[in-house]
Amino acid sequence: MRHRHEFRSKIFKALGHPSRILLVDALLGGEKCVCDLRELVGADISTVSKHLSVLKEAGVVGYEKRGANVYYSLRMECVRGFLACVDRFNALRVEEHACVLCGERKNQR
Repeated sequence: MRHRHEFRSKIFKALGHPSRILLVDALLGGEKCVCDLRELVGADISTVSKHLSVLKEAGVVGYEKRGANVYYSLRMECVRGFLACVDRFNALRVEEHACVLCGERKNQR
């Protein structure tokens, strides 16, 4: 049981950085060369490689070397549904916050 929680925690930690979420988002559309991912994140290759290494260690992404290039792909397909769920939840929170603000403005008049 404890191992399951530790594994889950490792995945959440891997997804817990904006650059890594950006990388995962990019990989939702299919595999990408690390050089393309570097441009997307806008960081040096060593920083991007470190982020990809964290995601790879957690099992979220996989990679394949082809000649001089390394291509990454999403390995944990269920992250697609999870991120969609997070987006829906955040949209709902924004909507609720807007309703609260709208209600406060009405009460102030």
